[in-house]
Amino acid sequence: MSAKVQKQDIDPRKSFIAGALAGAIEASITYPFEFAKTRLQLIDKTSKASRNPLVLIYNTAKTQGINSIYVGCPAFIVGNTAKAGIRFLGFDAIKNLLRDKETGELSGTRGVIAGLGAGLLESVVAVTPFEAIKTALIDDKQSAKPRYQNNGRSMLRNYGRLVKDEGFMGLYRGVLPVSMRQAANQAVRLGCYNKIKTTIQDYTGAPKDKPLSAGLTFLVGAFSGIVTVYSTMPIDTVKTRMQSLDATKYSSTVNCFATIFKEEGLKTFWKGATPRLGRLILSGGIVFTIYEKTLVVLG
Repeated sequence: MSAKVQKQDIDPRKSFIAGALAGAIEASITYPFEFAKTRLQLIDKTSKASRNPLVLIYNTAKTQGINSIYVGCPAFIVGNTAKAGIRFLGFDAIKNLLRDKETGELSGTRGVIAGLGAGLLESVVAVTPFEAIKTALIDDKQSAKPRYQNNGRSMLRNYGRLVKDEGFMGLYRGVLPVSMRQAANQAVRLGCYNKIKTTIQDYTGAPKDKPLSAGLTFLVGAFSGIVTVYSTMPIDTVKTRMQSLDATKYSSTVNCFATIFKEEGLKTFWKGATPRLGRLILSGGIVFTIYEKTLVVLG
């Protein structure tokens, strides 16, 4: 059998469906880690609140109820579903364009480029507005008198009021740091995943058009998540600050970087890294495993 037929192009529609399903399931399971990460990034340096993410989750659930650690979760799930679908749709479409015409292989560099393109696409279409809503709701929850919850109005009415108050410009205020984060995330995450997966297939002689076992897929996805967290955390912290309710105090993304560094120090950029690491290890394993298995089911 020639090398040309070892790699088959992935149907973009199936890629979108598989990615969307994976994103919805992953968001539902890992949201408490996302909540802890965002809350830690928003905590004032003078606050005496615990910086331990597990203690933070426990104390918040104990004092405000279990529902409090799921504040912003519906918006996050919708955004994550759209994000994952668009991510894999874009990644597979770009991969198909960049594959070597003779062998059907995708080099490590081209894999990173495909991930970069997928990250930029998802950031503009799905991530920025839904992340803005999630961050604003988590920030609002810690205020003395929340504006968008516990006020007798339904969740949909509160979401509608938040969107109206923020407006288009408010929802897309953090589009630059979000785009930077998503592009970096997917360039590292998808590029790393694709390279390790291909290396394992070459080493074991496994067919290139078949997924790895569920266990290997989870491990490779989880490792890709670890690499992603520590290399992109500063951009994620700036993204969160730019989407908070107090974001108007920063004149630009660069000003936000400079202000955090000057007033809070270098370590602040990695605040929230532990819960984000926990979430990305789980999400990397969950997303890639469900995505690969769903593609098999879809045929």
